Order: sequence, then C-alpha cells, then structure tokens
Amino acid sequence: MEYRQTLEVQRSVHALRRTGKVPDVVLTVEHDPVFTRGRTARPLEYRVPLDVVLRAGIPVVDVERGGDITYHGPGQLVAYPIVDLRQHGRDVKRYVGTIEEAVIGALAAFGIEAARRPGFPGVWVQEGKIASVGVYVKDWVTRHGLALNVGVDPAHFGMIHPCGLAVRAVSMNELLERPAALRDVEVRLVESLAHGFGWRLELREPDELEE
Repeated sequence: MEYRQTLEVQRSVHALRRTGKVPDVVLTVEHDPVFTRGRTARPLEYRVPLDVVLRAGIPVVDVERGGDITYHGPGQLVAYPIVDLRQHGRDVKRYVGTIEEAVIGALAAFGIEAARRPGFPGVWVQEGKIASVGVYVKDWVTRHGLALNVGVDPAHFGMIHPCGLAVRAVSMNELLERPAALRDVEVRLVESLAHGFGWRLELREPDELEE
C-alpha cells in the first residue's frame, strides 16, 4: 500500500482509539518504496545526491514520528501498533522496549539472534540493523511503529544512513538458508506483540473497525 494512504488509515484509527471506540489495534502492511523523515531528521542523511533519490522515483515524506530517515518498501514488514498507554503504564520508554522485544522474539522463531542497543532504538544483529522503531504519542495513544526487514532491496537502503546512523541495514533473508515468507513473519510478529501487550487477537480489515 502507498505510504500516505496508510498514514491516513493510521490517523483515523488513532482517533477511534483516543475516543475509546476501538481497542488497541496493530496495523500491518507492506509499503510501496518510500523514504520517511522523522522530527529529528538531519540534512546529511543521504549517502547519495538527492537527485539520485528523485530519479529513482522514491518519494520522501516528512512525518510526525520521532527519529531520522528510514526506508519502507517491498520485502519489509511494517507494523503500526495503535495503543492506549493509559492501559500500559503511561511509559513511552517501556512501550518502545516492548516493541523491540516483540521483534526479537519473532526473529528467534526463525533462528535469528537479535538484541537491543541502549540509546539506539531498533533491533540489531551482528551484521547491522534489522528493524527500525519510531513512534508518535498523542493523548497517550501511539501511532507509527516498527519496520522489520525480511527481504528488502539493499540498493534502496544504500541511499540513506538508516535512522541517521552510518550502519548497514540487514534483511532476515540474508541470514537464513531458506528465505522467509513475509506472511509467516507477520504471523510471528503479531503473536509476539500480542504476548508483550497481553492482547487477545482478532483479525479485522481497517474499514471494519467501527462496526
């Protein structure tokens, strides 16, 4: 799905959660190629001239989440938890940690050992950064979230410093003997998030959430 379209869905569900019309929701999606820049994005986040980015036809979208620049695109599982933190301790730092631990748990199901790094949001393997985390909170309700690289085009990530850092973005399928299917990773990740937040899962399409 195109990024801006999903952003509107996020904002609509966020408004429903803030007014208590829906429970916690996690949206999962695979985006068309896009670079998004958070509130703290710096001018030197590109590894290539901006005209190279523009010639590649990849849009750049400024968003309200924290963090620097990142990439979303095919082969990447993006999850947007829309969570009322008033029911989860009113602690943003703990919330981010729960997301990171959910990713680590999902990766472990595929035999990939990953970890958190203090002071650097996201999830890491020895080879580099495998998942990014960037959140926005309003009235104690979250939006934006995480992006887990399953089998992403390295040339696209190679255009930027992911999250403003001089690190390499790594995909799961670089580390596995047999490539993982995005759907299988989605199931594991959502189950891991449900465990972390104490959710009972129900599958819904976005347009069903007000019913």
